[in-house]
Amino acid sequence: MTRALMIQGTASNAGKSFLVAGLCRLYARRGLSVRPFKPQNMSNNAAVAAVADANGEKWGEIGRAQALQARAAKVAPNSDMNPVLLKPQAENSAALILNGLPRGNFSAAEWINARPQWRQHVLDAFARLSNDADLVVVEGAGSPAETNLRHGDLANMGFADAADVPVVLVGDIERGGVIAQLVGTHALLSENERARVVGFCINKFHGDPKLFTDGAAEITRRTRWQMRALFPWCDAARRLPPEDSLALDGGGGQHTGDGRAIVVHVPRLPRLANADDLDPLRFQPKVVLRVVPLEQPLTAGADLVFLPGSKAVRQDLAALRASGRDLELRRWAAEGGAVVGVCGGYQMLGREIIDADGVEGEAGASEGLGLLPVVTRLAREKVVLEASGCEAESGLAVSGYEIHNGRTEPVGEAAPFLSLGGVAAGQRAGRIFGCYLHGLFAADEFRRGFLSRLFPDARLPATEFESLVERALDDCADFLEEHINADEWLDLARRPAQSAD
Repeated sequence: MTRALMIQGTASNAGKSFLVAGLCRLYARRGLSVRPFKPQNMSNNAAVAAVADANGEKWGEIGRAQALQARAAKVAPNSDMNPVLLKPQAENSAALILNGLPRGNFSAAEWINARPQWRQHVLDAFARLSNDADLVVVEGAGSPAETNLRHGDLANMGFADAADVPVVLVGDIERGGVIAQLVGTHALLSENERARVVGFCINKFHGDPKLFTDGAAEITRRTRWQMRALFPWCDAARRLPPEDSLALDGGGGQHTGDGRAIVVHVPRLPRLANADDLDPLRFQPKVVLRVVPLEQPLTAGADLVFLPGSKAVRQDLAALRASGRDLELRRWAAEGGAVVGVCGGYQMLGREIIDADGVEGEAGASEGLGLLPVVTRLAREKVVLEASGCEAESGLAVSGYEIHNGRTEPVGEAAPFLSLGGVAAGQRAGRIFGCYLHGLFAADEFRRGFLSRLFPDARLPATEFESLVERALDDCADFLEEHINADEWLDLARRPAQSAD
C-alpha cells in the first residue's frame, strides 16, 4: 500500500530538503520503494531527468534538490518528482517548466492567475509516482502561512488537501522565534489545514534539549500538535550539495598538507544557475572556492576564475560589465590567467550573444568578453540531455548534462575542449576553456588531471566526489535514525487520495 507524508516548513530554508533526502535514504535502506515529490519549486538550479509523460520527449528538467532526493531513494530521477519548476530570469518573471518541459515565461501576477490550470498536472504526476512506490515523501515550498498566495496553491496545503496527505511542520530555531513561527503558522491556517498537521519538529537546535521542554509544551498547548523530533545541527547536511546557490556564498574547500592550494573565484552573478557545477571544487582538498560579490575584485588572489551558468546570460553579462569585472577578466586572461566557463559562462567568453527573439528577456545582442572565438544565438527550443565523452587534449573521461537555449558556433581558430559522443564540443584557447557540460568537474580523474596540468605545484590528492555525496546521504539517514522514531513517522504517513490501484 502506498503511503505519503509531506514535510512543510515555517519558512524557506527551514530544512525541508535535507529532511526529505534523509527520509528517502532511511526508508530506502529499510527496503521500501521510496519516491521524493515536490509539487512546485522555484529555482535556477535544475537537473536533467527522464520525462515521465510527454509524447516522445526523453529528457526534461526538475529541481536539483529532487534529483538529489531521488539519488537518496536509490532511484533514477524523473519529471514526475517535480512537475512544476519555475526558473526566475528577467526581473519579475520566470520560465515555467511543466512536467519537465518548457511552457513559456510568466510574470508573477500571470503565474498567480494561471496556477489553477496546472493543478491537475501536479495531481496526475503525483498519482503516477505513487503507483510505483511504497512511500512518497513530499516537500513543500516556502511556508503554508503565506495567505496572500493561498488561492490556487499548489505548493503546500493546497496540494496536501487535494491529495489528502498528512503534514509534518518544520521550524528553524536558528533563526530565532521558533515558538512564534509554529504558533503563528497555526493561527493562519484553516481548521481543516490545522487538522492535517500530524506533528511538528524543531531543526538546528543548539545546546541542552532539556531547555526546550517548556517551549515544546507551549507550542503543543497552543496548537495541539505533538513534537515529533528535536534535531540538533546535522554536520552531514553541510556535505550535501546545497539546493540554493546562495548557500555557496561562503565558498568552501580546504588547504592541508604539502603543496599550495588552488584558489578558484566565482563571480556572484545575479541569476547564477546550476550551482552544482561548483560542488566538486568545493569538496576537493587543496582547492579553495570563493564566491565573490561583483562589488569586489574578482581575480585578486585567484588561480582560476570559474564563470558559472546563468538563467539570463545577457543580463548577468551586463551586471559583470557594470561592475568593471569584464575589463578585469580581460586583463587577467591577457596576463595568462586561467578561466573556465560552463553554459552561460561559456557564452559570455565568446564574442557576441544574440537573442533575436527575446528568449531570456528583451530582444537584442550583447558583446561578449571576446576570450573565445565563438558566437552564441539563443533559440526558443531548449537543448536538454545527458552527455558523456572525454577531454580532447588528455582523453580523460567526463560526463554530465546540458540545459541551454544557446547555439554556440566557432568564428575563428580554437581547439575543441571536449569530445562528447565523438563530436567536438566547447572551445579552448590557451588557458581559456568553455563548454556546455554541467557536472564537468564531477569526474574525479578529469578534475585532478585538468587542475594539476594548469597548476602542477599543487599536488592534488585523489578524491572520489560521488562517494562523498553517497556517504553524506547515508550519514543524514543515520542522523535521522538517531533522532526520530522511524516506525512512528512511517505510521504518520497514509494512503493518499491520488494514488491509483
